[in-house]
Amino acid sequence: MTTTSGSAALTEPVEPVGRGWTAALALANGAIWVGWFGPLQILLASQARDFAPGSGMSKETILAWVTGAGAVVSLVANPVFGALSDRTTARRGRRTPWIVAGTAGGALSLLLLAGAGGPWTMAAGWCLVQLTLNAAFAAVTAAVPDRVPRLQRGAVGGWLGAAQILGVVGGTGLATAAGGVAAGYGACAVFTAVGVLPYVLRHEDLRLPPEARPPWSWRAFLGGFWLSPRRHPDLGWAWLTRFLINLSNSLVLLYLLYYLRDRVHYHDPDQGVLILTAVNGLTLLATVVVGGVRSDRTGRRKPFVIWSGVLMAVATAALSGWQTWPGAIVAAAVLGIGFGVFTSVDFALMTDVLPKAADRGKDLGVINVANALPQVAAPALAAPIVTYLGGYRVLYLVAAVIGLAGAGLVGRIRGVD
Repeated sequence: MTTTSGSAALTEPVEPVGRGWTAALALANGAIWVGWFGPLQILLASQARDFAPGSGMSKETILAWVTGAGAVVSLVANPVFGALSDRTTARRGRRTPWIVAGTAGGALSLLLLAGAGGPWTMAAGWCLVQLTLNAAFAAVTAAVPDRVPRLQRGAVGGWLGAAQILGVVGGTGLATAAGGVAAGYGACAVFTAVGVLPYVLRHEDLRLPPEARPPWSWRAFLGGFWLSPRRHPDLGWAWLTRFLINLSNSLVLLYLLYYLRDRVHYHDPDQGVLILTAVNGLTLLATVVVGGVRSDRTGRRKPFVIWSGVLMAVATAALSGWQTWPGAIVAAAVLGIGFGVFTSVDFALMTDVLPKAADRGKDLGVINVANALPQVAAPALAAPIVTYLGGYRVLYLVAAVIGLAGAGLVGRIRGVD
């Protein structure tokens, strides 16, 4: 077991982390993404389709409301649990208790979601999943700036990104292969709970000495969630960049199952989602670690983020203009190439602009709002476009423009090359 000093919790790390630590944290990260994306890719859409006939709502509307409600919970939960982990003085460290509690709660919430009897219980179950898994994700994310030196963060971010896409593919595969909605949720729950064990059992977390924890104040706690763009302009531009590119990606993914069924007319849409996810995952894996390592070696972040965003926008536009199964395959492959580089290098860029060590969990939680908020905005934006304003062709064109805008704003960041 790796041992660490409590005083190191509030200092900038200088000692490189080993492969075992990186692999264990990446597996924990991937397990959390299994818990999220088995439902998001397949299971929630299947439940929405089943509940639609007796609810008076379309399957698109149910899915939009459920995923939107869950994203609102995620929006709040990630920074709050990140801030709580910053203050945790447990014997097992600042982050590990939240990883354990969050994944255990997430597994139980997935099992509750499996028994949903209608749209309202489905929404409640998904909100619980988002609440609990965001507690774990906030802690996993904060472990990187806690332990990883700056010039190793691109590589570590690459491995976390690889685990993320494997989690997406694995969650989709488990949901598809399990043979039913309830079985799919059960398979995702088991993997989520088991996947964090190597990290929490083998690697000791950094401990925060009780005397280093600031006095409790509700006013200070709540006020800490506002990170002024005026005081921290680089953080503000980095946040907006991540938000826009993730919004573009969310618009692509939200109705993918329905896009294949209703527009491409693919014979087995569930299988089609799995194939596209696998293609996207393979090309992402080919670039996510390489992009992060290359960024570390050059000491530059912005060019990698800009050009990966542009490439993703081009692929998204292809979904608008080339609405065939071969077009979807090509777009998925190119999106994977771009998102692989973006995932690792943007994560490193974000950790480079954090204001101070004592608030890493909270600040990264605020940054991670840029991941969750698009899940709220995407249904509100996508549903009227698909229903009234031109359908999937316009939806993916809008998504491409949003992604391109996000890539362009990276140039406004001044403190990172």
